[in-house]
Amino acid sequence: MKRIFSCLMLITILVFTTPMAYAKESTTVELADKAKSAVLIERDTGMVLYDKNSDEKLPPASMTKIMTMLLIMEALESGHIKWDEMVRTSEYAASMGGSQIFLEPGEEMSVEQMLKGIAIGSGNDASVAMAEKIAGSTEQFVNMMNKKVKELGLKNTHFKNPTGLPEDGHYSSAHDMALMAKELLKYEEITKFTGKYEDYLRENTDKKFWLVNTNRLVKFYPGVDGVKTGFTNEAKYCLTATAKKDNMRVIAVVFGADTPKERNSQVTKMLDYAFSQYQTHPLFKKDEVLTSLKVSKGQQKEANLVTSEPISVLTKKGENIDDVAQEIVLKKDIQAPIKKGQELGVLQLKKDGKLITESKLLAEKNIPEASWWNMFKRVMGDFTKSS
Repeated sequence: MKRIFSCLMLITILVFTTPMAYAKESTTVELADKAKSAVLIERDTGMVLYDKNSDEKLPPASMTKIMTMLLIMEALESGHIKWDEMVRTSEYAASMGGSQIFLEPGEEMSVEQMLKGIAIGSGNDASVAMAEKIAGSTEQFVNMMNKKVKELGLKNTHFKNPTGLPEDGHYSSAHDMALMAKELLKYEEITKFTGKYEDYLRENTDKKFWLVNTNRLVKFYPGVDGVKTGFTNEAKYCLTATAKKDNMRVIAVVFGADTPKERNSQVTKMLDYAFSQYQTHPLFKKDEVLTSLKVSKGQQKEANLVTSEPISVLTKKGENIDDVAQEIVLKKDIQAPIKKGQELGVLQLKKDGKLITESKLLAEKNIPEASWWNMFKRVMGDFTKSS
């Protein structure tokens, strides 16, 4: 372990079942007076730094594509799809209106190019093409979206499509959108797409297509590298933005601004506030081994547990973290087979006995079930040692 607090690290073996409730910092500063709702959080801890009606259910427009991109990144990580795998455009995908990259029926692009078209150009057609590629149909993909909503514990979100085009019963909230962005940003590669101001598709053809990021802050605010804008007549101007400065990454969400200028101005205020008032103290990187636990009936006797995301402590500027304690909470009675990425525990950070943040700990790799012969040899070996 690269960094140890001066306080005691507690390791408790028990079953973890309690969902995380993110703490809120109190501020009287009005940062989003011209938005229907807004929220500002620090990415690693999920600490809410500013809140305005953040649980109100509102149409998210193309910010919906944050969830679409999250499911794409999960499919890439699991090996379900590959970056260079070709994706065919169906008649239905090509028929999408609104923002698009003008895919033609039967046209093929790689997963990487499709993701570029979604992240930079907000392509509805690319979103549907990827939904069909991953799930077989948009309907099944929407089921996946709503299943993920439940997994993340989001209370004020329900999706009807992967694009954000207006549809009854399609809604989210500023708080939920911030947590979706938090989850998406575990995949650092995504900012290579969401953080680009301009790029091209079909570069070596006569149909070369210029993409310009709908999030202008990517160009005009230092450190902004995502995530997604949104606009419909019903939703008005929306933005989920993220920026990183020094060791701190924050996420700001605005719903329902009247103009793009007002939307960007309010997000800028929130980002300025966060970076001027707070600092992040990094502890662990994503995929860092923190501990291990015993696995019964596995080819290996123990499973390494790795972090699922970067883990940090957030303080006001100038404060230290000497009084923060770590506690690793492990599941018990774990039996093989174990899948890579399976949740096996949680790391909790506490201050004055109060939980300030927590993060899932995952299995580092697959552990198949041991064969009867391996189990027999293991029992005989243990018997020999004991005698």
